[in-house]
Amino acid sequence: MNFQKLLQPGSIGHMNLKNRFVVPPMGTNFGNYEGYVTDRMIQYYAARARGGFGLIIIEVTAIDPKGRAIAGQVGLWKDDQVEGFRRLMDVIHANGGKVLVQLHHCGRQTAPPTIYNMTPEAPSRIPCPVIGAMPDEMSNERVWEVIEQYGDAAARAEKAGADGVEVHGAHGYLIAQFMSPHANKRYDEFGGDFEGRMKFPREIFRNIRKKTNDDFVMTFRFGYDEKVHGGRTLEESVNVARMAEEEGVDALHISIMTYASMHYMSASGEMPHGFNQFPTKVIKEAVSIPVISVGRYTPFEAEGALLNGCADFISFGRASLADPELPNKVIAGKTDEIAPCIGCTQSCIGYIFVGDACSCLVSPTTGHEFEYDLGPAKEKKKVLVVGSGPAGLEAAWISAMKGHDVTVAEKTGHFGGQFRLASIPPTKQDIATAIKYYLTMGKKYGVKYMLNTEVDEDFLKTFKADAIILATGGIPAHPKIPGIDGANVIDAIDVLDGNVMPGTNVLVIGGGMTGVETADFMGEQNRAVTILEMRSDIALDEAMIPRAFLMPRLADRQISKIVNATVRRFTADGCVYEQEGQSHTLTGFDTIVLAMGVRSYNPLEQAARAVCDHVTVIGDAKQAGTANKATEAGLAAALSL
Repeated sequence: MNFQKLLQPGSIGHMNLKNRFVVPPMGTNFGNYEGYVTDRMIQYYAARARGGFGLIIIEVTAIDPKGRAIAGQVGLWKDDQVEGFRRLMDVIHANGGKVLVQLHHCGRQTAPPTIYNMTPEAPSRIPCPVIGAMPDEMSNERVWEVIEQYGDAAARAEKAGADGVEVHGAHGYLIAQFMSPHANKRYDEFGGDFEGRMKFPREIFRNIRKKTNDDFVMTFRFGYDEKVHGGRTLEESVNVARMAEEEGVDALHISIMTYASMHYMSASGEMPHGFNQFPTKVIKEAVSIPVISVGRYTPFEAEGALLNGCADFISFGRASLADPELPNKVIAGKTDEIAPCIGCTQSCIGYIFVGDACSCLVSPTTGHEFEYDLGPAKEKKKVLVVGSGPAGLEAAWISAMKGHDVTVAEKTGHFGGQFRLASIPPTKQDIATAIKYYLTMGKKYGVKYMLNTEVDEDFLKTFKADAIILATGGIPAHPKIPGIDGANVIDAIDVLDGNVMPGTNVLVIGGGMTGVETADFMGEQNRAVTILEMRSDIALDEAMIPRAFLMPRLADRQISKIVNATVRRFTADGCVYEQEGQSHTLTGFDTIVLAMGVRSYNPLEQAARAVCDHVTVIGDAKQAGTANKATEAGLAAALSL
């Protein structure tokens, strides 16, 4: 498939772009708490400029200290922040990219510790449904002050060498709050009807135009649908687009959602690739300026969206996290080598939510561009990797890329370990693309793969490895509960692997990620499913965004749950459990499916250390955990050789 439209040059205002690939603004937490650009941030963006993206939009840049939404957010609210941005602009330009700076104020969508213990501010005294902090209602005078701050920040961005700015009016932040009947209950000049709610962005556009040169680009990002009750929808958003064009905006960047509907922004596999393209087309048909679309794009959906007239440029958000070289690989015809985003959100949004810095499960080098040495190894070694789960596959291909002679031994007939089984439940299909990617890259760099190969002490002695990486994974935990060995008791992995067909009425013991996703799979197969869980709810270890789609799906399948419950013994058709000190009995189940956790499986370490000085145990073999921790461990093992 060719990608002629994606690779065509284009222009936004006075800015000429070499292709249609855009890195959208995504908070990374790479700035420091004081709001300054860091070397880590510069190297992150430099990698994407080198990777061939025509336009890079720098992440949320606060125009006021009160405007920060995350702890590591940069700002342009004062002059001494300009120098860091100048260094950032210079490195992007030096690597062939154009750059906009996204100007941002979070409004009510923040918490006092993030904004230096000040109180959030908003158009109305209504808290964000997610954050919950009560904001101050902005006075009329304060609104005009903030308008000036947007213009001042734009002037600083121009001074730093930016090609333009993007005004952030999406995702439920301050401008979106003013535009939204859901958040804006004012009845002064900045509220009420459509014109009142649009006055705030109108005046911001005018202030930026007044304080910057004529050739300075200004784009506007806004959501076509807030996905909240009483919020702005596509019908009104067409008029928002027309208003922005009237005020001299050079391009529109169309997104979706607020914090109260965040699962639509960084959507999981529940949403199809390119899911925003046709609503974006409605916006595009209402204006004459270029339109940028975002929403789980791969190059294939992106080319289709451009051909269909849905957009003029395509934002590759998490796709650019997974692979900064994405455009270069498309240009070279190496789409099979593109590291895929699998929609897991474990290391991107997931890390941001806990105050950590952004990375990627599939590509754990993301966010560490300035610290990891991926160049050729000084000493080439013969490496044996035992196990082909995500930890082993990542360790293998990175080791081979660095020049080592790598062999992967897998005891089963399939690659991927339990990661492969994780791709079986509904909406988890993209996990399989990650396994394919690891294998593609491994074969490119000469990894030798051996299926149906049981590694034992004799194998280790004969192989004579210089380094052994043990990635033997984990096995299902079987607590010592009476009846757990009954004929009607099976493991969740056997259901997902197709080894056992469950009956029509199924009891799942364990409501963590494995249990609920297996229940989802069986519900799709028309089984009646009940989940029993020790904790206060099910799916508590599921990433927030996939969970937001999963829970309604479980309800639609009429999957029931019993929580705060501990199994005491299994019976021929159910179990006896304890809940709040009371004993209860469940009966009438054809099959009992165990999803009670994973324990490390590491039978080879002693034998490996007897024959090799460099032995590393990684992934679940060392400690059961999430897949992103496994790939991080695999990368670390490869770099330690």
